[in-house]
Amino acid sequence: MPKKDGVVNYPVVRDERGIMWLANQNCITPHVWTSRAPDLLHPDLCVFDLDPLDDDLVVLRRMTLALRDLLTELGCTSWVKTTGSKGFHVVVPLDGTADSGQVARFAHRVGRVFVEREPDHLTQEFYKADRGGRILVDTGRNEFGATYAVAYAVRPKAHAPVSAPCTWEEVEGGLADPQTFTLRMMAKRLDDVGDLWSDIFKAPQALPAAP
Repeated sequence: MPKKDGVVNYPVVRDERGIMWLANQNCITPHVWTSRAPDLLHPDLCVFDLDPLDDDLVVLRRMTLALRDLLTELGCTSWVKTTGSKGFHVVVPLDGTADSGQVARFAHRVGRVFVEREPDHLTQEFYKADRGGRILVDTGRNEFGATYAVAYAVRPKAHAPVSAPCTWEEVEGGLADPQTFTLRMMAKRLDDVGDLWSDIFKAPQALPAAP
């Protein structure tokens, strides 16, 4: 991909050999674009990253569900996964008709409205010192060239938590917290529930009007 005064070369992973190559580069947590080759200018996903500073899981779950409800108001079906770190990723699959600039502007406006609804719990202040203990609604993942932790990535933390797709019911019932699912339990979880994101691109949506 072009950049100022040159290009950047990115690996494209399509199979197990590609994942092994990443591992041999000491890549623990692959981060990916919101678009896929060959059309990197039109995202397949709009990503909202809820990033808390503290461990108040009750508030985090409530805000994650509130984001789902806001997106539903806008006509968007959303999917959720744990980050394997501190928060949740809420994503909207897109039909690829909107470019990265349009998707980023939509995400930023949704984030702003969301913060206005819950100012005591949410912020868009990037620097931790300015957040006042609130959850960061990070919509910067939708800027061109930005990345997010891919589904099923393991994180370099104690017990090897995984950024795992989950159901909204698991979030509601407190069965899925940011580090609930670990590397050791993923094989059984996949046997039990399957790949919860296997159909995510089967019902892509047009980008709605921004709130």
